[in-house]
Amino acid sequence: MKTRCLIALLCFLPWITDLSAQKTQTENLFIITLDGLRWEELFGGYVDSFLDNRDLTSGKEAIIEAFGGENSEIKRARLMPFFWDSIGTKGQLYGNRHYDNKVNLTNIFWFSYPGYNEILTGYSDGRINSNKKMPNPNVTVLEWINNMPEYRGRVAAFGSWDVFPYIVNEERSGIPVNAGYRTAQGDDLSEREKFLNELTYESPLLWGGVRPDFLTHHYMMEYLKKYHPRVTFMSYGETDDFAHDGSYNRYLTSANRTDRMIGELWDYLQSDPVYRGKTTIIITTDHGRGNSPMTEWKNHGRKTIGSNAIWMAVLGPDTPAIGEMKNSGQYWQNQVAKTAAAFLGLDYSSKEEEVGKAIPSMIKAQ
Repeated sequence: MKTRCLIALLCFLPWITDLSAQKTQTENLFIITLDGLRWEELFGGYVDSFLDNRDLTSGKEAIIEAFGGENSEIKRARLMPFFWDSIGTKGQLYGNRHYDNKVNLTNIFWFSYPGYNEILTGYSDGRINSNKKMPNPNVTVLEWINNMPEYRGRVAAFGSWDVFPYIVNEERSGIPVNAGYRTAQGDDLSEREKFLNELTYESPLLWGGVRPDFLTHHYMMEYLKKYHPRVTFMSYGETDDFAHDGSYNRYLTSANRTDRMIGELWDYLQSDPVYRGKTTIIITTDHGRGNSPMTEWKNHGRKTIGSNAIWMAVLGPDTPAIGEMKNSGQYWQNQVAKTAAAFLGLDYSSKEEEVGKAIPSMIKAQ
């Protein structure tokens, strides 16, 4: 009898240890993506050969004035000041391949829907092989969390691309998704939401189902102030679409604007008592893109070299302030979902597939 009790205790102890290791200060979580933003610009600022290519860049002098510098550290800090002034000093950034610090996709397709599925489920799925508006057959970490009683109705998603209601599987998951050219709905709209709705109706259709990021951002900000969700997914899309257009200068200015909007979000989170000191943000991208200033940079996909190289960043009360990770290491897109849940003290798993492991360096032991 004593032997059986001892065996049972020994089997139980690892579970206790795992739970105690996951005790965190984080009560609220944001998963944020910048569609198709390359690691090269994030870690080095603009690339001179791209800027010199007249087919890609107009207004070269204005770009140099805004984002130029004597070295890559100055250029990147001017391009994305929030990333480097805040995350670079108080959080962590992964994916600078100059230091052999790598983040890659596990899916073999290297474009958006497969990437977002991998981010949000923790695994790749060969059935997700196009960007078609197909309801995701997989349960995302957002849906998994929303199914818990303490989080039910406290999860929301926002995206500039109109495929996100399908990626999140809004109908099955019950998670509200404001994406594409959707407007704010309800009888209690704020004056700002009413104005955003007017702007949405009047906004030009630049890319069909992808609206300008400022609309997505401000819809999210208004939602936060009204409902204070505990878990929020937010995807900015302009960087990818300006790249597909072959406009390097607009790609850069969009990255800079998005950096500013994420900084605005962070400032708000630190001013609101619901979020202050107990919120973590994880930022990443769905895919990389080509590394040639000719046709390859405009594109991505399994035939375009560089498309599977991505990056990650994290900032919050549970993350050691290491800044840029300069140790050699290999990380994967499929690790985002489990890591995100771990910040909330949750051990995310899937009935369908084995999910990527949480990244322990992101979360300090309590």
